[in-house]
Amino acid sequence: MTDVQELLLSRIRDVADYPEPGVMFKDITPLLADPVAFTALTGALADIAERTGATKVVGLEARGFILGSPVAVRAGLGFIPVRKAGKLPGATLRQAYDLEYGSAEIEVHAEDLTGGDRVLVVDDVLATGGTAEASVQLIRRAGAEVAGLAVLMELGFLGGRGRLEPTLGEAPLEALLRI
Repeated sequence: MTDVQELLLSRIRDVADYPEPGVMFKDITPLLADPVAFTALTGALADIAERTGATKVVGLEARGFILGSPVAVRAGLGFIPVRKAGKLPGATLRQAYDLEYGSAEIEVHAEDLTGGDRVLVVDDVLATGGTAEASVQLIRRAGAEVAGLAVLMELGFLGGRGRLEPTLGEAPLEALLRI
């Protein structure tokens, strides 16, 4: 494990039985409150953006906004929020996806992505991969190319990587921490 990985992991707090009994929630707020750890995280994700040749960063609501915005600034790229349906004004593209119990929809402003864009998707956690998969589909529908997906941590036992790899194709999936 690298020094950066050790630093990041040391600032993630386990919260038992949240949001429901039997769940061990990974709380990143201590990491965000630590300027050294947050800067290290931003730098590591910005390195991925540069390595993948991204021209824009997409952050997934809501913690992907917190992580993706400083990554875009650090890498000198534009930032595009992907939001829950009904939260963006103006013309949007919408993508539906299935959840464990039901379905949801995400949106992006139609004019924010173009055919010349290479997009890095940034989020805090890769769990089952449903939201990330929908965002990749949405980016491609907008005419842009997916440069990759980068997350702070991957919860490997939930199988998100297996779900996403066929959708991502050649685009890399990079997790700074695998739990």
